[in-house]
Amino acid sequence: MKKAYKIEVDCANCANKMEEAARKTAGVKDATVNFMALKMHVEFEEGVDYKAVMKEVLANCKKVEDDCEIFF
Repeated sequence: MKKAYKIEVDCANCANKMEEAARKTAGVKDATVNFMALKMHVEFEEGVDYKAVMKEVLANCKKVEDDCEIFF
């Protein structure tokens, strides 16, 4: 399953860090961040609770960029 989320991030470098953190999160098959559109596209592994995974994605993103936000 693929879903798109609105994000709030200050710079392209921070967006890249968020993308990398999201990709490393368990339950995420792939993730891309479009800084210009302020969107994160996440593809989830089959059978996962995507809402729980997104909470982990947000926690991991905040570790690398503490003022970022993902709206889900």
